[in-house]
Amino acid sequence: MCAPEIVRHVRDSAPRPSRRALFGLAGLAAAAAVVPAPAVATPRAGGVVDLTHTLTPQLPVWPGNPPIATVPVAWHAAGGFGQLALGYWEHTGTHLDAPAHRIEGAATTETLAVADLVAPLVVLDISAKAAVDADAVVTVADIDNWRAQHGEIPERAFVALHSGWERHLAEPSAFLNLDAQGRPHAPGFSGEATEYLVAQCGIVGAGVDTLSLDCGADPDYGAHTTLLGAGRYGVEMLANLAAVPPAGATVVVGAPTHAGGTGGPCRVLALT
Repeated sequence: MCAPEIVRHVRDSAPRPSRRALFGLAGLAAAAAVVPAPAVATPRAGGVVDLTHTLTPQLPVWPGNPPIATVPVAWHAAGGFGQLALGYWEHTGTHLDAPAHRIEGAATTETLAVADLVAPLVVLDISAKAAVDADAVVTVADIDNWRAQHGEIPERAFVALHSGWERHLAEPSAFLNLDAQGRPHAPGFSGEATEYLVAQCGIVGAGVDTLSLDCGADPDYGAHTTLLGAGRYGVEMLANLAAVPPAGATVVVGAPTHAGGTGGPCRVLALT
């Protein structure tokens, strides 16, 4: 995610692209219009659940961000190989937040410890309260309730929030849920709960099925600041969390590795 005011600042202050770049982007956008609408990923057989949304131009993005654009640049009929050119901002679709996304000078995508990208998966289900409160958050009490039912959170676990927000995916305006000031409203982690997970549970990362680790009502981005400030990573816009158990699975995060990255689209799998 990126705050709307930050997006506006970057847009207004960025250097103007060259004529060639403008033509290239126009071509990408035109090609994007013909890509089919997204479908929610379905669980795969053999104890593997795909927690990743398919990247298409119709997939909701943070307000002010452009959708992914794709255009063919090589054809099988001319040379024997097909290839697409891709254009997207890092925080698009199911994507990773590296610490550098929030903390200047912090770890970037390619420097994340690979051992932290395979971890015990904990799923905190707050879908019941999220169904009646768009700004519902994971609290310390929710974490303690999970522990009472399933035991201690494993050391160096990845904790995912299941809010059921995926049900709005077919209607992007409902998924974004913007108020009159243009602020999104959707469930997330509270800053207090994130601090508890980092300090008391030793997690390696946290994820959500919405566009932001923070709920839309948090102007201070407490979850982002706490999690990324502690050197952990986040994953936003996860899919299919209802298809994995609350405890006992393992998550595999196929993180991007471009140098200096603040994040990027990733493939996330749950091994059940």
